[in-house]
Amino acid sequence: MTDNEPFLVTEGVVKRFGGLIAVNKMDFTIDRGKIYSIIGPNGAGKTTFFNTISGIYRADEGSITFKGKHIGRMSADAITAHRIARTFQNIRLFSSMTVVENIMVGGYTRLRQSPLDILLRLKRFRDEERAAEIKAEELMEYVGVHGLGNELACNLPYGAQRRVEIARALAVEPELLLLDEPTAGMNPHESEDALILFRRLRDELGIAILLIEHDMRVVMKVSERITVMDYGEKIAEGEPKDIAANPKVIEAYLGRGAASGLSA
Repeated sequence: MTDNEPFLVTEGVVKRFGGLIAVNKMDFTIDRGKIYSIIGPNGAGKTTFFNTISGIYRADEGSITFKGKHIGRMSADAITAHRIARTFQNIRLFSSMTVVENIMVGGYTRLRQSPLDILLRLKRFRDEERAAEIKAEELMEYVGVHGLGNELACNLPYGAQRRVEIARALAVEPELLLLDEPTAGMNPHESEDALILFRRLRDELGIAILLIEHDMRVVMKVSERITVMDYGEKIAEGEPKDIAANPKVIEAYLGRGAASGLSA
């Protein structure tokens, strides 16, 4: 696969819940080492679309390929093993575990220890556990929560919990990172720090990032391309400057009257 070929491609993806079509004929592409965003009003189908990519839901129609391989029928853990990681809209840390333990959980998809290694605590088990702990400590420093390894996740401020969740996703060693509202609940200073982190992940680690984000300041500053969803469908796609001036996008967020006024 060359750097110019699409990393992730979805074609005609449909997800239904009974009579409700949550995602309808979604065509989408993200390239290697880019930051893309998906935006839209509440209920537009953004998180459902994320869930079909990450294997939490199985699409009812259409195809999903990653680096040329069909992943639409894979389980969530198999997709993670293919180096697609994600965070969630509602933080899903293990509250009774420490920060370092939470991050280590993300790295277990990369381990090669057998059940016998674990049961008897053989050398491979001990070596891999220590390597995972060292990696977790490195990731804590990378995302900005250094020194908090022994803290229980539930005791951290909200913004720090978000960073720990990102660190846990990074422990997968992802090539594609899906971030569902990563700056939700952050103050402006924390959001600005998050923007810096996202750019570092792209520039230093070569990770492609796909954001769902409601903070339009964040979206416009960090995205190279934006896709807009409404009622489960893609209604617009393009560079930030084009999306900001698109009447369909303005209508979806502000209502038909606002869009008509801007185009008059």
